Amino acid sequence: MTDDERDVLTKKLLEIAKREIRIDYSSCDEKIECGKSKIGGKPDTPSDFNWPYYSGNVNGVGENKNRPLSFLAQINLNDLSEYNKDGLLPKNGVLSFFYELETMTWGFDPADIGSAKVFYFCDTEELCETEFPNDLKVDYILPELQIVFSEHISLPNYEETHFDDSPNWDDYDECVSEAGYDYDDMGERIKLLGYPDVIQDPMQEQCETVNRGYKVGSSEDYAVIPKNVIASIKENADDWMLLFQMGTIENDEYELMFGDCGHIYFWIKRSDMSEKNFDNTWLVLQC
Repeated sequence: MTDDERDVLTKKLLEIAKREIRIDYSSCDEKIECGKSKIGGKPDTPSDFNWPYYSGNVNGVGENKNRPLSFLAQINLNDLSEYNKDGLLPKNGVLSFFYELETMTWGFDPADIGSAKVFYFCDTEELCETEFPNDLKVDYILPELQIVFSEHISLPNYEETHFDDSPNWDDYDECVSEAGYDYDDMGERIKLLGYPDVIQDPMQEQCETVNRGYKVGSSEDYAVIPKNVIASIKENADDWMLLFQMGTIENDEYELMFGDCGHIYFWIKRSDMSEKNFDNTWLVLQC
């Protein structure tokens, strides 16, 4: 690739760039104030909150067992006023993220529904610290960590671009770096919005397919999907957008890793986001 071609590609990338809100964390000496942004610890919820449970199989074998989801993080949206420049997120309230860590579903199967949940609490004054359920194992409780936000440019994975003159991967990666983005291949980055740091394949069609009741992940799964449905899935897949990405959490003697150096990704339909409806988010795990 010539210098001129590299400049052209970098310009194209900047035209499709998005904003992402990155999250860095650290230990805290004092307990974090109720309703503030954080990773782990006990969630702050309304007094009538019902802790979410998932009853799927562990690794697809054995009997169904009702298991409590783990609390991952809460985001006070007031903290994001200077970063939510596109107005995609609500201006106020708290988003709370949960995932069932014993099973660690992959998001390939409609039966995974309920293994990850996002709650939106619009009135922060009604929140209070919520105790863990008695059957939540200590191994699946995250330590309370304070977080800070920063704004970064966000660029798509190579497989997600559809330029007429597709460059090779090395040239694309070099231009992405020149444009100001660095991919996270080790499953460490935590962020809101933007493009996902894809480890395997793009996920929008997976989200759309599974939410229509079809399994994905093998040629046999795809073989049973009617061709007209596949066409509709492809047409509507772009309605899915990344809400939240979480990678490995390490602090002192604690480590939470998703698969082998993986990420989990909470996806939401743009229409649901605009209506502040977080009930139908879908989680995908890649590693």
